[in-house]
Amino acid sequence: MLVQLSKRLVAIGAALPLIAVAWGQASQTESAKPEAAQAAKPEEAKKNWKDRAEYDLYANIAKETDPAKRLQLLDQWKQKYANTDFKMERLQFYMSTYQQLNQGTKLLETAKEVVKEDPKNITALYWINLFTISLNNTAPEALQAGEEAAKSLLSNLDEAFSPAKKPANVADADFQKQRAAVEAAAHNTLGWVAMQRKNNEEAEKQFTESLKVDPNNGQVSYWLGTVILAQKVPEKQAQALYHFARASSYRGPNALPDQARTQLDTYLQKVYTQYHGDQSGLAEIKQQAASQPFPPADFKIKSAAEIATEKEEEFRKTNPMLALWMSIKKELVSDNGENYFENRMKNAHIPGGVLDVQKFRGKVISQTPARRPSEIVVGIADATNAEVTLKLDQPMPNPAPEGTEIAFEGVAQSFTREPSFNLVLAVEKGNIEGWPAPPAPARRGARGGAKKK
Repeated sequence: MLVQLSKRLVAIGAALPLIAVAWGQASQTESAKPEAAQAAKPEEAKKNWKDRAEYDLYANIAKETDPAKRLQLLDQWKQKYANTDFKMERLQFYMSTYQQLNQGTKLLETAKEVVKEDPKNITALYWINLFTISLNNTAPEALQAGEEAAKSLLSNLDEAFSPAKKPANVADADFQKQRAAVEAAAHNTLGWVAMQRKNNEEAEKQFTESLKVDPNNGQVSYWLGTVILAQKVPEKQAQALYHFARASSYRGPNALPDQARTQLDTYLQKVYTQYHGDQSGLAEIKQQAASQPFPPADFKIKSAAEIATEKEEEFRKTNPMLALWMSIKKELVSDNGENYFENRMKNAHIPGGVLDVQKFRGKVISQTPARRPSEIVVGIADATNAEVTLKLDQPMPNPAPEGTEIAFEGVAQSFTREPSFNLVLAVEKGNIEGWPAPPAPARRGARGGAKKK
């Protein structure tokens, strides 16, 4: 399941840092003035309008509020003045106009043109980062372009957000928030590109960095859980589940849409149950994740296998005899049962003191011959289910009532899995405990009558 970012350009435009927009608007507004062509910087000193008509066209573009009409004017400018000195200003106008018209592909193409002319243009780099993900173009060249833009964005952060670059009408706190948004966007792009390339470890690193900078982003939390889960590292599975819980539970700014969160929650319940065995503890994890983007250092979700091992260990402590028997039976009924018996059990004395168990205990189910049995069938785990046949070296002097509990040890001779499981042990008569004693012989009556007086 992959939850995609909204492809609606308006929504993405709303996320664009205000400072980047301000920079773009500032350059456009200043360039509209004739005196701007005579700016102090040497590289800008040569910029001149071709004629008054070009300036008038530019001025009309700058004041046009209808993006569709502005686009027509921009196309006229491009057609009539292809080699204008104000190419960058025109590209800036194209970017903002395409954004308003929801023409994402053209905006991305224009942003790439801007970066060719001005590799440090923060607005264009930011757009490339956003659209690398939102347009979902996974072609190698698209991923490469997104990666390069993201790295360039990160390398130019200090310069772009230096105190000297802060607009006077932007508060210091807001300026830092905008830097964080740009930095997070770059890490998101690097993580998304790595995810498409199946480099899940690198994607995990980048998404983690993004959440450190901007902790409230349900989409990124989901991606982080996805790439961790894809690594198939048992020790990391609990972390992946936590990030899924975060993405499905977080409801603040930049949360996933309600429908996406509902779908993710259903998925989370499924994978959590597969991992843990049931849904116990999930509600508490979701409650914690709703307010914390990362799990605490001691976070732990026990796997179903770990829980089973703990229960088995506890069972061994409380009932070592039955635990040993069930372990043996489990091995024998497996597909590898014959090899296990031949290599580990045949002609071995069992239980042999394993887990300090000296004898098995079971209940008599049947015995033959009826009067002096030499073959006894017992059930260990279930008194009604025949599991072991004891073949005695000498017959018992008498039968035992069905259900009599006896203790025994012996040498493994053979076993069968089908049609029903049965282990055959050779047992010395003296190694059976709990067999009832033979009944006392009936007293014979006195001979003759009493003496007559």
